[in-house]
Amino acid sequence: MVVFEIVIALLLGGAIMAAVARRLAMPYPALVAVAGAALALFPRVPTIVLDPELALALFVAPVLLDSAFDASQRDLRENWRAVVSLALGAVVLTVIFVAVVAHALVPGLPWAAAIALGAIVAPPDAAAATAVLRQLKPPNRLLVILEGESLFNDASALLIYRFAVGAAATGFVSTWSLAGMSIAIGAGSIVLGIALSRIVLVTTARIKDVPTAVIFQFCGTFAVWILAERLHLSGILTMVVFAMSISRPAAQLIAARQRIPSYAVWEVAVFVLNVLAFILVGFQLRRIVARSGWTQYLGVAAAVCAAVIIARIVWVSGAAAVSRWKALSGRSSYIIGWCGLRGIVTLAAALALPVTFPYRDLIFFTSFAVVLVTLVVQGVTLRPLIAWLDIRDDGTVDREVQLARVETLRSALDAVAACGGGESADLFRRRYELRLQRVERHQEEIDPEDAEIVRVATNAERRRLIELRDNGTIGDAAFQLVEQELDIKEVDLL
Repeated sequence: MVVFEIVIALLLGGAIMAAVARRLAMPYPALVAVAGAALALFPRVPTIVLDPELALALFVAPVLLDSAFDASQRDLRENWRAVVSLALGAVVLTVIFVAVVAHALVPGLPWAAAIALGAIVAPPDAAAATAVLRQLKPPNRLLVILEGESLFNDASALLIYRFAVGAAATGFVSTWSLAGMSIAIGAGSIVLGIALSRIVLVTTARIKDVPTAVIFQFCGTFAVWILAERLHLSGILTMVVFAMSISRPAAQLIAARQRIPSYAVWEVAVFVLNVLAFILVGFQLRRIVARSGWTQYLGVAAAVCAAVIIARIVWVSGAAAVSRWKALSGRSSYIIGWCGLRGIVTLAAALALPVTFPYRDLIFFTSFAVVLVTLVVQGVTLRPLIAWLDIRDDGTVDREVQLARVETLRSALDAVAACGGGESADLFRRRYELRLQRVERHQEEIDPEDAEIVRVATNAERRRLIELRDNGTIGDAAFQLVEQELDIKEVDLL
């Protein structure tokens, strides 16, 4: 019961911290990380050790699917060189930097364990950085590169992590075995992701009930991950391919009444998983802090934090200097180099280490330190850095939104005209004509005065509906149906 009470309290605290973070233009995981660290210092905090096999599936699978589903495939293709450079080159360089530093400071640390530590802290969490960047509206290409990197750097880092953990257990992994297995795992993961997406799409199209559809989405996500892991493939790469394969067909197969609540549920689920990850880390840190001698880890943690930050800056600076990639040139490269915030993938990988893994406490403590330092130091300084560099939105998304609005409204007018005459057709035609005229003049689709009229009318409808329910004229079933109709109408009109 104590654990449950702590979790509920911290979830509420996480919601409050997220609101504060938005006002401060900083990533909410930074404040949650501080809370997780503070939790380890409280007395009588229970110790919880999560099943290592559960950690990655629970925390990474839903978060990764949510990010990959929303990724712009067109923009990723246009910026694939920069994305691949960061997802492979920056990750490998970070692993090398961290492994060398950790092994030098702790000579007894096996090389396999040092490489595992490097792989754990190598992949940045772009969600934390873009949470801040979206509020500041930098060039869209910068956001695309960071988001694309986060989709694929997890796969490369955790592939190294898997081999390092295996080498720590067996004591040997050959270079040819590593290369051959990497190619086989990558190809198999891509094929599996595409195949599973076809099955899920066919099934999803037949589900009309909203709760059933949402539950199926979550169960399907975990099923994809578990199947990939059981086949000894990359769960992350399989999940990315799966999500990208279903994202475009889903726009036609999933009805709006399913999509709206589904997106809301996924957004809440990702938030809850982030908070829970930091809570579990706090529980495990408490076990480490309770022991004597944990302060010896501080020096190693500080050195690894520096190595992680320096490795990324070195790679991005080198890529910007020797390449012609516009995305990694000029002031944008400074932002990309500084956006090395670590997050839930690093935490999940640390939690997934076997309990008997050599130097597990040191690796776990250091991993969390990297997450905490990068989120707080780099996350808090992103806003002033962007202001100092004077990086601004290039207007790409706004122009495309304008084009999409005009073209969709014109299609709507053509469709209404094809319906023939009649009072309803005239009403809708006039409505779409007004909206198109406003959009073509670069105004909002709904005039502020019209929006206020809609709000006043809808509020009056709601008040009357509540009166009818409260005085017993109608029952709750009728009330809920009409309330849903008012919700849909209000969203449609505004």
